[in-house]
Amino acid sequence: MKRILITGGAGFIGSHLCERLLNEGNEVICIDNFFTGSKRNVAHLLDNAYFELIRHDVTMPFFVEADEIYNLACPASPVHYQINPIKTIKTSVMGSINALGLAKRTKARILQASTSEVYGSPDIQPQPESYWGHVNPIGPRSCYDEGKRCAESLFMNYHISNQVDIKIARIFNTYGPRMNPQDGRVIANFVVQALKGEPITIYGDGSQTRSFQYISDLVDGLIKLMNSPSDFHGPVNIGNPEEFTVSELADLILEMTGSKSEITYLPLPTDDPMQRKPDITLAKENLNGWNPGVKLREGLEATIGYYQQLLHEGEL
Repeated sequence: MKRILITGGAGFIGSHLCERLLNEGNEVICIDNFFTGSKRNVAHLLDNAYFELIRHDVTMPFFVEADEIYNLACPASPVHYQINPIKTIKTSVMGSINALGLAKRTKARILQASTSEVYGSPDIQPQPESYWGHVNPIGPRSCYDEGKRCAESLFMNYHISNQVDIKIARIFNTYGPRMNPQDGRVIANFVVQALKGEPITIYGDGSQTRSFQYISDLVDGLIKLMNSPSDFHGPVNIGNPEEFTVSELADLILEMTGSKSEITYLPLPTDDPMQRKPDITLAKENLNGWNPGVKLREGLEATIGYYQQLLHEGEL
């Protein structure tokens, strides 16, 4: 049994990771300030004697004993991270400094949940880890993009200067149950709008592409990265390279929900990338046979079911 700390553990990704690690026989400490995370996401874990939930903001130091640390704390949707961009940067930067300081003191292995957003609006497709990105450092998304880029730099420098045992994952678009219905990201938007019979809002002309990864594939990849050989640090892309246009996604969700919602078009947000697709060669080679296996239709069935439950309970 390992004692594992997960910052942002009550969020969408964090709650699935908490659940999986508990099921594998570990002790899990979950830290969250509940800005975008929710107690609802981990309520079913509270009776487990090996699960501990702590309300705490990672921009302030925290002191626990841990064998492994997953640093997931940070709002990941433009709707949320642009509410307070300064706090978003502080969460990525100060949160990383505090987590790395803890890892240094306890000699814990630590994993940073970075993002495909470090590539910005990419000039090359698909994006390999060797690509340095095309990011607007003063745009409306920069609080998140540059915060995560700085966090990667902090992780690498703590490793080089202080021999901290690090892993860096660059996470691509992920979806599934427990994704916040007010998340603002495309799958959450489309499914909620379809179930409520509201217009499906497509930003731009719908020709932009995204690659969608189901939550169980991501959790599997993160755990395999954490348990990879000590000389492999990343960064490593964790995503599903199957590419779909936003219009194709809208049509599929309308079909699967049986919705009569109309499609409406709105202007594309500033700095919104036209393409996003991971090159996962490095992950396949280094993450013990990891390969995303959940197809979009299969993952959407579970996601739609989750939102239907929320609608039935009056939570949408």
